[in-house]
Amino acid sequence: MAEIIKAIKGTCDVMPDDSYKWQYVEQTMLNTALLYGYREIRIPVFEHTEVFSRGVGDTTDVVQKEMYTFDDKGGRSITLRPEFTAGVVRSSIENGLVNGTLPVKACYIGGCYRYEKPQAGRLREFHQFGIECIGANTPAADAEVILLANQVLSDIGIKNLSLEINSIGCPTCRAEYHKALKAYFADNSEELCGTCKDRLERNPMRILDCKSPVCKGIAEGAPVVLDFLCDECKEHHAQLQAHLDAAGLKYTVNPQIVRGLDYYTKTVFEFVSGDIGAQSTVCGGGRYDGLIAQLGGPAVQSVGFAMGLERLMMVLGAQNAEFPEKATCDIYFAPMGENEQVFATKLCAILRAEGFEALSDINGRGLRAQLKYANKIGAKFTCVLGEDEVKCGILRIKNMQNGEETEVNAENIVEDFYKLINTLALDNLTESMF
Repeated sequence: MAEIIKAIKGTCDVMPDDSYKWQYVEQTMLNTALLYGYREIRIPVFEHTEVFSRGVGDTTDVVQKEMYTFDDKGGRSITLRPEFTAGVVRSSIENGLVNGTLPVKACYIGGCYRYEKPQAGRLREFHQFGIECIGANTPAADAEVILLANQVLSDIGIKNLSLEINSIGCPTCRAEYHKALKAYFADNSEELCGTCKDRLERNPMRILDCKSPVCKGIAEGAPVVLDFLCDECKEHHAQLQAHLDAAGLKYTVNPQIVRGLDYYTKTVFEFVSGDIGAQSTVCGGGRYDGLIAQLGGPAVQSVGFAMGLERLMMVLGAQNAEFPEKATCDIYFAPMGENEQVFATKLCAILRAEGFEALSDINGRGLRAQLKYANKIGAKFTCVLGEDEVKCGILRIKNMQNGEETEVNAENIVEDFYKLINTLALDNLTESMF
């Protein structure tokens, strides 16, 4: 029985005392994305397995080792989404977005699932915010996506990040690069891990992304993809840098970045933090010009990014970032009997309709316990309701910050309470200024 009440390994709970921080981060992300014209898309949490095996790539760790895949009752192979891009592309094809006005600018927030060893900043159930710019093939689109990612990270309060960019070319120039990689790794094939021995023939670039210390050490001397770019990819990469320079965004060209998913072409990028240890990448993305056609749609080029919320919250914690104050109860009514409880329900309903957080006792507590509870939850105002208050409709509302009491007519509760709340806000503002 004890096992039942424990969260499954690789998952975590977000408590009510912390969820407001997540809500602030998520809403800030959506608001910033809207400045660039990106609007939220919501897609199913599971897809046909082929959406990911074809889209993400069957040589990736995600597809080979990490997907939660099962047969449903109809015998169909279903997979919980390990990432969003393939699902967003599937949805865009099915709903005709790729045949409409381009670019399609979509953003998302939601859970993803990968079966891997849990560690700090890497869970089996994790949450991502990301964007997809579908139907734009210029370096300007790449730059806009990178600038949006930078502004999102800045707006939620993350500091001390470095941007690293690379180009992994197109299928034409990458074919030559693959030949060079095969020749290089063939000389060290006996030392490669079992997975990378298989990758050597099928997709040697995946060896560059292997987490094995031995494979990583061998890969350090591998040929550099930038040396194999065709003229078009070189120009695309140069123009991206020109756009970033024009926007004043600093970056480093890191030829080791390949990203872990097969659909990337040309531009790839990462934002890296030095404040959370080994899992330092907080945002990653790039261009995926062939994915839509690969999943059955038209030849539409696209670019996007994703960032893990759990990892971002780790960075915000490590940097002691400031969050807006947690919302607390505006007023707590403490009834002394059953009739008073009914009256409290009425007053709460009136104030809630105006957007105030109004609470009253629902546990049958005594007056002293109610006031103690109101203090614990940080109620801004309290109001004790006895026979006289119900009969006369005159309420004595106490400011819990300074102890002052104000008489209010129940018939004018909304108008008078607005005044009390505004006065409290002005008092707090004055205190913060001095």
